[in-house]
This record gives sequence, structure tokens and C-alpha cells, in this order.
Amino acid sequence: MRTALYSVHKGLGALFTDFAGWEMPVRYGSELAEHRAVREAAGLFDLSHMGEIEVTGPQAADALDHAFVGKLSAVKPGRARYTMICDADGGVIDDLVVYRIEDEKYLVVANAGNAPAVAAELAERASRFDARVTDRSAEFALIAVQGPKAVDVVGAVTDADLAGLKYYASVPATVKGHEVLLARTGYTGEDGFELYVPADEAASVWHILTEAGQPHGLVPAGLACRDTLRLEAGMPLYGNELSRQRSPFEANLGRVVKLDKPDFVGKAALEGRQEPSEVLVGLRGTGRRAPRHGYRVLSGEEPVGEVTSGALSPTLGHPVAMAYVPVALGEPGTQLSVDIRGRIEPVEVVALPFYQRDATK
Repeated sequence: MRTALYSVHKGLGALFTDFAGWEMPVRYGSELAEHRAVREAAGLFDLSHMGEIEVTGPQAADALDHAFVGKLSAVKPGRARYTMICDADGGVIDDLVVYRIEDEKYLVVANAGNAPAVAAELAERASRFDARVTDRSAEFALIAVQGPKAVDVVGAVTDADLAGLKYYASVPATVKGHEVLLARTGYTGEDGFELYVPADEAASVWHILTEAGQPHGLVPAGLACRDTLRLEAGMPLYGNELSRQRSPFEANLGRVVKLDKPDFVGKAALEGRQEPSEVLVGLRGTGRRAPRHGYRVLSGEEPVGEVTSGALSPTLGHPVAMAYVPVALGEPGTQLSVDIRGRIEPVEVVALPFYQRDATK
């Protein structure tokens, strides 16, 4: 599958990769330069492979409270919340961002590879409520501007009050005449915005943002730097840190599970999984050899876990990784090692995230 911006990426000379069945730009030139641009200026991302599912009706809030682990009825119109949909055993089907657009209208944003499953599961769970579930993924393109200059870039082309738009909030806006849903959300650890755009207007909005961003160092950015950015920010990736075999508690995301709600799918199982035997941790390495997904984590000579994501951090200059290890080995300062292609490299357990932006700048 290809997004509405495929021809734009082709014209920019992007290198493509298959991601969840989508032909997506992995980089346009140097992924290191793209990563640094997001940390120091701004990057422009095509995220149109994500799924958008609309939930409407008098009982939309009740339906989502039943379907998801979070309390979406408590979200005010114009705000958003990070949450998860779990199976009856407490395993994570997907992690989601849910926007409450109006009192009786929500927009659920799912990961690309999981969107059809989430839409089907959500429709089934909502069937007992006066709520309608509509998969609108094909109607939307999603463009993100991320980085410390994102406010300057987006502010130059929109009528929205960006100073008043809080993190995890959204507002209807126009971008040079194009109507969009403008959200202050992202997946890079930087300030930034995500723009939900009609698919047939995506190329125009992309070009408008590109032109506005030229004075501010905006560059197109692909999935390769998106992965290193989210890793530095300690953000989980479905299929790596999250899966049906893991609960939110193992992933250190138990805060999103609201067990004080009335019954919801997976509640009974999650009540029994609050004290997992393994936990997700950050690992800091030395040198230039980075742990990668699937590499074994060792305590002495004993295998004790597995790396879920890892890279040489472009921002910090040393290897970073996330891994599942026994709870007893999860305290910051614990000394472990990773088998990197037959070579044992020392690592230290550290608190997540590895990188946190200076919000005062």
C-alpha cells in the first residue's frame, strides 16, 4: 500500500521500505542528519499509514471505557489520551491515541499494522452500546511536524492559537485554506504537531509546510530517524516493546490502566498481572556497538532477558536499548551485559527516557 504522499516522497528521492504492508520512506538522505534536524530544528513526517477510527453516538464514551483500559469518558472535548486495547488475558492488542473531538465524537488512532484488527475488535465491543464505529483510515492523511522549531513552522501557516494549544490537545484549524485537525502530539520526544488532513489535500499541505519550514531548517524525515528518536525518548513500539504476550504492567505503563472503572475487557486478567515477573528497562552501553532487537541480555553468563529495541544514540553518542529483564534486575545501576554477535558488551540499567527535551527553551 502507498500513502497519498508517495509521489511526493518519490520526487524527493526517498529510499523506501516495507512497513506493516505500506511502502514508506525510510530516509531521504542521511538518517543521522534527519534525526539531528528534529532535535535541533524540525522534521516533516508522513504518518498516513496510521489508522483513524471514528466512534460516535450518545454512548461513545461508555463504549470506549468498556473497550479500552483507560477512562476515555473523563477526557474533555479538545483533549487526547494515550491508552491501550487489551485482550481478555491482558495482553496488548495495540497502543492508541484517542482524541475527544466533541461530546459524542472520538477519533481513535491505531498503529498501521494493527488498524484493521483494532477497528474490528472495537466494533464488536461497542455493539452493545448506542455508538457507531467507522474506519476512516482511507479518508485521512497524517502529517507531523516535530522539533523545537515546529511552532515557528506551523504558526506561519495556520490560524490556530498555538500558544494556547496544550500537549495532548487538538483543535480544528486551517492551513492556508485547508481544513485540518491540528493536534499537539508526537512520537519523537520533541514539541510538535500532527495534522489530520483529507487525503486528497495531503500533497498541498505538505508543500505548504515545506515552504514555511525552509527558514527554520525543516527537513523531510523518514522512519529510520523516527525510530531512533522514539527510542531515545523511551517510547514503546508495538511489535517490539508491546505485544499480546505482554501486559501494560510489564511495559511500565500500568498508569494507563484504570482498574477503578466498571468492568472492561481484560480487567480481571490485568488485576492479576499488576506484579509481573519481568519488566521493561533502559540499558546504557559504552563504545560504538549497539544492542539490537532480539539480542540476549546476560547477568554474568546466564541469559536473563532480550533486547526489544536498540541503537547508537545520535543525540547522546552512546548505545541505548530497551529490554525485558527479571524485576530483581530492573533497578537503575544494575550491571548486565548483552551478547552482540558473539561479543559480550557491558550495559547498565538506567531510568527511562534516555533523552528529555528542555521544555524551557
